[in-house]
Amino acid sequence: MIEEALAHHIIDQPIHARLFGFMPLSADLVTLFCITLGLAFLLPAVIKYRKPVLLYTALEGMVVFLRDDIVMPNFGPKGRAFTPYFCTLFIFILVSNSLGMVPSLRTITGSISVTAAMAATTFCLILFLGVKEKGLFGYLKSFVPKGTPALLAPMLFVLEVIGLFVKMTALCIRLFANMIAGHMVVVSILFLIFIIAGTSKYIGIVTIIPAEAMSLFVNVLEILVIFIQAYVFTLLTAIFAGEAFSHNH
Repeated sequence: MIEEALAHHIIDQPIHARLFGFMPLSADLVTLFCITLGLAFLLPAVIKYRKPVLLYTALEGMVVFLRDDIVMPNFGPKGRAFTPYFCTLFIFILVSNSLGMVPSLRTITGSISVTAAMAATTFCLILFLGVKEKGLFGYLKSFVPKGTPALLAPMLFVLEVIGLFVKMTALCIRLFANMIAGHMVVVSILFLIFIIAGTSKYIGIVTIIPAEAMSLFVNVLEILVIFIQAYVFTLLTAIFAGEAFSHNH
C-alpha cells in the first residue's frame, strides 16, 4: 500500500504516446515540458509588464542575489554573463521541487533520472567552461597543481578525475534524496493511522489528530527544503563551474 502511494512520486509513469512520432513520452517528461513552456511564457510577461508586482519584485531580488552572492564570487568580473543561466537553473529547480506540494502533481526532482540529467548538464558546463577558458591541455593540466612531484602527478590526476564524477554523483543524489524524503515521511505518518486502526478501530481514530498534525509539520518543513535544495544545487554548480573557469584552480 505504501509502495503504491510513493510510486506516484518515484516511478516515472509511461504514457502511450510519442512526441514527433519517435520520442516516447512519460509523466516526468510531460511535466518537464509543461514547466519549461510555462516559465518561457510567464516570466517574460512578468518582466515586460511588471505585474503582478509582488512576483516581479521577488524575481528582481532573486536575480540580484544570485548575481552578487553566487555567480560573481565564483566567476569573478566575467561572471555577470553567466547570471541568466544560474537564474534559469534556480527557478526551474524551485518550480520542479514545488509541484509535488500540489495534489495530483509530481515532484520531478524526486526522480533519480531527472536529477541525474541535471547533474550531467552541470558536468557538461564544467567541461565546456574549463576547455573554453584554458584550452583542452590547459584544463587537463589544471587537475595537477604546480609543484606536484612527477611520481605523484598521475595518481593525483586520476583522483581529481574521480573526484569530479563524485561531485556530480553527490549533486544528483542530494537533490533526489531530499525531495523524496519528505514525501516518504508524510506517507509513512498517514499510513500509521490505517496500520493502528487494523489492530484497534478506536485507537486508530484517536491517532488521526496527532498523525495529521505531524504530517502538516513535515509539509511545512518540506517547503523550507524546497527553497534550500534549489539554492544548494545552484550554489554547488556555481562553485564547481567556477573552479574550472578560474585560472587559479
